[in-house]
Amino acid sequence: MTHFPNPCRVRDLPGCTLLALPAEIDLGNGAALYAAVAATADARADELRLLVLDFTGTEFMDSQGARLVADVRHHLPPHVRLRVVAAPDSVPNRVLEVTGVRRDVPVYDDVAEALAAGTYP
Repeated sequence: MTHFPNPCRVRDLPGCTLLALPAEIDLGNGAALYAAVAATADARADELRLLVLDFTGTEFMDSQGARLVADVRHHLPPHVRLRVVAAPDSVPNRVLEVTGVRRDVPVYDDVAEALAAGTYP
C-alpha cells in the first residue's frame, strides 16, 4: 500500500483553519486534496467557523483547483465560511476567474486580508 502524505499544510487559529495548498493542483492530486480538505474540516466541525484555502504557494493549477474550491464550498456546513487566497497575477487567480468560482467564493490577495475581512461567527 502506498502512503500519500497530507497534501496541505494546516494551521489552526481560533475558530479558523488555514490550509496552504501544494505547488501543483491537477488531475493527479485533485481528488486527494479534496479528501484531505474535507477530512480536515470534518475533524474540526464543532469549532470551525472559517476555512481559508491558501493558493499563494500554488504555481500550477488546472480546472481541478476550481473544482476543489467548488466541492469544498458545497461540503461545508452553512455556518462555516470559505475564503480563498490567491495572488493577483497568479495562475490560481486566473483559473478561479475563468471558471467563475470567484463569483461564489471570496478571493483575497493575501492571508492577512482574508482573515481580516469581516468577522466570522
